[in-house]
Amino acid sequence: MKIKLFCTCLLATLLLSCGEYNKILKSNDAELRYEYAKKYFDEKKYGRTITLLESIMTTYVGSPKEQEIMFLLAQSYFFDKDYTTATYYYTQYFNRFSRGEYVELARFNAADALYLDSPDARLDQTNTIKAIQGFQDFLEYFPQSDKAQLAQERMFELQEKLAYKEFLSARLYYNLGTYMGNNYESCAITAREALKNYPFSAYAEEFQILILRSKFEEALNSIDEKKQARFYEVIDEHFNYKNLYPNGKFLKESEKRYLKAMQELGKEVDAVTEEAVEAEKAEFEKTK
Repeated sequence: MKIKLFCTCLLATLLLSCGEYNKILKSNDAELRYEYAKKYFDEKKYGRTITLLESIMTTYVGSPKEQEIMFLLAQSYFFDKDYTTATYYYTQYFNRFSRGEYVELARFNAADALYLDSPDARLDQTNTIKAIQGFQDFLEYFPQSDKAQLAQERMFELQEKLAYKEFLSARLYYNLGTYMGNNYESCAITAREALKNYPFSAYAEEFQILILRSKFEEALNSIDEKKQARFYEVIDEHFNYKNLYPNGKFLKESEKRYLKAMQELGKEVDAVTEEAVEAEKAEFEKTK
């Protein structure tokens, strides 16, 4: 009986609410629609807020309320998780009202909407790149903002996602090997470029070992006249890795490939130093 009564009361409330909303929609009173739009926003009924605000936007163009309506519309789309449209209205707001009351939050939320809409690393990262730029712009305009630290954290997180995407690409090239071309070279190029763009990434060590692996496999698969030069490159990459990561998780693998390269070159391994290898490599270059 209590459940039936509750359901009846709930239905009555919904009907009353819908009746009120429909009445406001039919009204020609822009001010009434505006007040109810704010009311529905406070009640988190963002769909209704959006409908009412969009119906009166042109009425208030050039008025003191225009910027509040545009910002409230952007906020409604944001909280309704339509991040693309939210970004559009936030951008419209701070471009039109560069000194507006809500410009700081508008700039941050425009970037944050793109951040929240950033897809999996395997997909197109256009929004990720735009979000990074948005946070950079925000920090330039509001370096002392209480949201500055969060903007930096968001930006670093997005950069790490881009680094991960490059790691996936480099690893794919390595796994493809010599399939339909020299994918080892593409792996090394991709990894090296990623290290240049994201030197502090958590994937930096992974990039470094991928370069070494690629150079090693490329040397093994080379024609005889190119093998010697390429095995010297393997030795270079071993020392690069060892200098950067003396206690790295791939150190044993690096040393194993280094020893194999030395063996292929017919060199003694005992007491070999980086300087000695560089000197011998220089002599080799002179004879080419």
